Amino acid sequence: MAGMTSSARPHLNRRLAEFGTTIFAEMSALATATGSINLGQGFPDTDGPEEIREAAVRALRDGRGNQYPPGPGVPELRTAIAAHQRRRYGLAYDPDTEVLVTAGATEAIAAALLALVEPGDEVVALEPYYDSYAASIAMAGGRRVPVTLRPHEGSFRLDLDELRAAVTGRTRLLLINTPHNPTGTVLTREELAAIAELAVERDLLVVTDEVYEHLVFDGAEHLPLATFPGMRERTVSIGSAGKTYSFTGWKVGWVTGSRELVGAVRAVKQFLTYVSSGPFQYAVAEALSLPDAYFEEFRAGMRARRDILAEGLTAAGFEVFRPAGTYFVTTDIRPLGEKDGFAFCRALPERAGVVAIPNAVFYDDREAGAPFVRFAFCKREEVLREAAERLRGM
Repeated sequence: MAGMTSSARPHLNRRLAEFGTTIFAEMSALATATGSINLGQGFPDTDGPEEIREAAVRALRDGRGNQYPPGPGVPELRTAIAAHQRRRYGLAYDPDTEVLVTAGATEAIAAALLALVEPGDEVVALEPYYDSYAASIAMAGGRRVPVTLRPHEGSFRLDLDELRAAVTGRTRLLLINTPHNPTGTVLTREELAAIAELAVERDLLVVTDEVYEHLVFDGAEHLPLATFPGMRERTVSIGSAGKTYSFTGWKVGWVTGSRELVGAVRAVKQFLTYVSSGPFQYAVAEALSLPDAYFEEFRAGMRARRDILAEGLTAAGFEVFRPAGTYFVTTDIRPLGEKDGFAFCRALPERAGVVAIPNAVFYDDREAGAPFVRFAFCKREEVLREAAERLRGM
């Protein structure tokens, strides 16, 4: 019969069968349909520094980046990334061979996993995890092995014994995210040292997602895993301009690591987007050289927003896990008499005019994540106060 295929096999690759439309798309559509305040998806509602936006306009007008930029990224940005890593962390990278510009951190994660993981390899990832991790591991044919961060004394903590037990003879790679989305946990020096020792002992590769590196609060410190003994040559570090400079739509991310690791990631990345964000790369190169005062003011502003939302959520009856990093607050809905985060979040726009994300989407073990809900605080203070008022009246 016309229009029929010769096979009953599903159109979608079986490796991706479990992944439908992302929860972010669903909840953002719900926010639009109900006119709710969207504290679900993590994007700011104001732009970043005016001088950086003008740098992008200047690049457009000067014809820089309007045609295909170099595959690894424009030299100015690669040099700026290398300088940032040296200045901030004492990490020395060759901008020509050890730095790669990507279409945001999401592409960097996908390219790294597609490059380094083969079918059957196990990838140990901290759970809950950013949803692209699971999809990228699946596309590579790997098997994800979650190690769950669990609530403990007001934050989510890593059990190092559980991490060690998760590593087997089939483990290829550790996928580490700190500062951690969605829990807001920042791994300590002691935790990172233990992870590094494990990676060296078991000869594991490590991919670190550090996109919230400049968003740490209350004395927490971001320490790149690549700075620990034995880790530079086995670590692919991922950064991004979107979260640090509030230009998430520009999609400028990067990878740093040894020549061999970055070369492997580049071999895959060239067949994904090849290049992207030409004029924006020049602007981000300028952004990376902003003075320390910018980063201090940025952190202070986000910390104030965090506190507004956290206090509002506490007053509304949630149990609140005040984050040490990122721009998300995780809450427990059980004090409200609720236990199903999906049902709660789907009803919340009608009940309170606010949108949030059920953390269960970030878990393999959906039951473990069922009572937790994530709110984003990267919004204007007046928006957060209005959201807090709506939630209190729920």
